[in-house]
Amino acid sequence: MDTRLSDELRATHAGRIAEEILRKCVHCGFCTATCPTYQLLGDELDGPRGRIYLIKQVLEGKPVTEKTRTHLDRCLTCRSCETTCPSGVQYSHLLDVGRQVVEARLPRTLSDRLTRAVLKAVLPRPALFGAAVALGRFVQPLLPAALANKLPPAQAAGAPWPKPAGQARRMLVLAGCVQPSLAPNINAATARILDRLGIALFEEAKAGCCGAVRFHLNDQEAGKEDMRRNIDAWWPHVEAGIEAIVVTASGCGVQVRDYVHILADDAIYAEKAAKISALCRDPSEILSAEKAGLLPLLAPRPEKRGKLAFHSPCTLQHGLQIRGSIEVLLQAAGYELTAVADSHLCCGSAGTYSILQPELAGKLRDNKLAALHAGGPALTATANIGCMMHLQAGSALPVRHWIELIDKALT
Repeated sequence: MDTRLSDELRATHAGRIAEEILRKCVHCGFCTATCPTYQLLGDELDGPRGRIYLIKQVLEGKPVTEKTRTHLDRCLTCRSCETTCPSGVQYSHLLDVGRQVVEARLPRTLSDRLTRAVLKAVLPRPALFGAAVALGRFVQPLLPAALANKLPPAQAAGAPWPKPAGQARRMLVLAGCVQPSLAPNINAATARILDRLGIALFEEAKAGCCGAVRFHLNDQEAGKEDMRRNIDAWWPHVEAGIEAIVVTASGCGVQVRDYVHILADDAIYAEKAAKISALCRDPSEILSAEKAGLLPLLAPRPEKRGKLAFHSPCTLQHGLQIRGSIEVLLQAAGYELTAVADSHLCCGSAGTYSILQPELAGKLRDNKLAALHAGGPALTATANIGCMMHLQAGSALPVRHWIELIDKALT
């Protein structure tokens, strides 16, 4: 694609990235076939090809309009288009640049700014978010149904986190920002499984939000600060030789894996960011690599565990490019996996998307639940806390993180 970026933008790191990405796009349109919002709305500008054209106009200095922002805001950043694209267009990186330019040139309404400010202030802070969740549960009967449904019941405490027993192998795990309050058993279950495999798993208290919340709400500098804080918190452990940084929420995992790109022009943090991204692992990657030790532990299961539908989050299959390995592990644990139509399509969670775009998110969730329930499963498993909460709010069947099911199969 021919581009004529403004001189001011072309001189920046973001501008050079955008120009390189734009030149790869041949406007073939393959991406529209797998774009969730295009499937729902049928508007060229609500698909990747149309949004790329809008971003190109903005970066070339054309006026920024509310229509442009509306179409960019509707994007889930699910990256399904990246999986489909034959030219290797890194659409999500281009969208980050485009949204930032639009944000700077076109102020939002006061109500929109307030909503986003609250999300940026509360979600990345575990203590504040935890207090908000506790208060919400206390007054849940008084809340509007749309908000009350987003609050899951308090999760029953699982088995305790195993105590270190002198294991030679050590791995870090990201606690995250919302997961400790909503589903604290996920990391504990991961620690118990790895303990059975001779690996000690521990959290670093100084680490926090992966940076995705504020970064994808177009406060990219604040998001980068979250990333730098994590790098500083983890670095002593990296120097001490930890084997991996395990991230049990695939949405956070794809963000940590992206540190190498986001901080590439940071003279102080670029090299460290590359190392952190290289160490980042989804738990499925760890367990797949440890199959020789894990499968014998799963083999003596007493009986089949029933039908299970697995929802593969977009961040897992399109962002981390992990497909099929979790399903293999769940089958080894005794579950019968049901077929899920259009499994490549987003469930509508997408971080804060379900809050900011509730109508589209609701339609996508209804479609996803219909596909998940079609095979008659007893429960649904997934790999991301956001997908868990979003699906559970509309589902009569339980929705669990897959790692908890493996942990249960080992007890």
